[in-house]
Amino acid sequence: MTAPDIVGRRIGLEREPIAIVDHFHPDPSSLRAFAATARFVPARRHYPGVRAALPDDYFQAVRPALSQVLAGVFGHRAGVALLDASFSIVTTPPDALFVPQRLPHFDAVEADRIALVHYLGGEGAGGTAFYRHRATGFETIDAARAPTYLDAVRADIASAPPPAAYIGGSTPFFEQISTVEARPNRAVIYRSALLHSGKIPATATLSADPLRGRLTVTAFLSLG
Repeated sequence: MTAPDIVGRRIGLEREPIAIVDHFHPDPSSLRAFAATARFVPARRHYPGVRAALPDDYFQAVRPALSQVLAGVFGHRAGVALLDASFSIVTTPPDALFVPQRLPHFDAVEADRIALVHYLGGEGAGGTAFYRHRATGFETIDAARAPTYLDAVRADIASAPPPAAYIGGSTPFFEQISTVEARPNRAVIYRSALLHSGKIPATATLSADPLRGRLTVTAFLSLG
């Protein structure tokens, strides 16, 4: 078993911390095997794909790496509550995306919310990108910023609707400020308030088959 390899990085003008962890899970092959027999269903909210339940021992297995990340990168040494977690696979073709799915997004406005993406697919699965909104200059969205940001995005869309495609790189309305490439058994961990999007290459296999598609674990945590 290879020990987790943790790299902390601060991104953008707001210098928000993110963590990149290779060898995140001690047995990723068992996770992929579990996913291969799991029941995937259409995702709720705006996720462009399908989701399935994780094995019960997932967080027990990754707790050592996650605890190191939260303490060393985010300075948090107290309790953690799990809000939501699942296997996820992107399956929606670009021409079927809703407008919000073509843009960067934030997951929560609370400062204590943390997002985790654990890549389990093969190389070439894209990754995760982070953005600055050009009109407002915002890289994170909190409760105070949200009304201004959402009004500005509505104005952006009214002036020039985004193309029917997954966002890739900078656009007239968003500047890409950092990117994390997907690798098997790599995780990226960041505050949920950061503007971000999955990097979905044009060549990505948008299959719901866990052994062929862009299989990840996505999770949302609350710092106690």
